[in-house]
Amino acid sequence: MKNTKLSVAIHTLILISESEKIMSSDDIAKSVNTNSSYIRKIMALLKNGGILTSRQGVSGASLAIPKEKLTLLKIYQTVEQTASVHVLDIHDNPNDACIVGRYITPVLKEVFAEVESEFAQRLKGVTLADCIERIEEKSGYYE
Repeated sequence: MKNTKLSVAIHTLILISESEKIMSSDDIAKSVNTNSSYIRKIMALLKNGGILTSRQGVSGASLAIPKEKLTLLKIYQTVEQTASVHVLDIHDNPNDACIVGRYITPVLKEVFAEVESEFAQRLKGVTLADCIERIEEKSGYYE
């Protein structure tokens, strides 16, 4: 099953950051092409993580962290509710009677830990503003 929370969160944050109007969960859901209850769930995670701010009784949300300082790693950690990056899993119960089955888990744990560490560093080096800039380059929409 694909985990799309990070991409949905980034999409949501860009819409909130760049829209001239207040974006409702229905508006965001139409752009993401999902249902508004899922968007509200993502927005609640972002609010609880200190990325979004909103006021009681007032529609809409805004960024609590400037887009130039908001890294994709912070967004990932917020929506996944973890301090570490974990994107790769190992299959359960390999057969210890097989030489590959006996050693595949420790070997892949090492390799996957290295990959996830590099992935985290890459996410840390990209901001929401960088993503917006890339959209601008590809579309010219926000110019």
